[in-house]
Amino acid sequence: MKPQVLVYRKCSTCQKALKWLEENQIAYEERSIKEANPTAEELKEWYGRSGLPLKRFFNTSGNLYKELKLKDKLADMTEEEQLCLLASDGMLVKRPLLVTKDYVCPGFKEELWKEHI
Repeated sequence: MKPQVLVYRKCSTCQKALKWLEENQIAYEERSIKEANPTAEELKEWYGRSGLPLKRFFNTSGNLYKELKLKDKLADMTEEEQLCLLASDGMLVKRPLLVTKDYVCPGFKEELWKEHI
């Protein structure tokens, strides 16, 4: 199974990750996080497999995150509410998002990607 990489093409970190994949000749499936944003079910599965706190799946530096003042609201939201919110707009999701058969990583961390792809 090829790794799936959810990206926003205008994001410089996503561009860096895609360039790294190309340079290392790693086959992958690209998915637009904005046009084909993850569903709540996918996010729940990925979050569970990642072993990370759900907050790590939020794009905390994004404009939408800031506009919605989520920094102050997330703590009072249930896990289900947070997953539904993430699924409502791909721009809320930390990107790029790497999804492999047994690993999920929000954000581009070269050493982790190298280890798990």
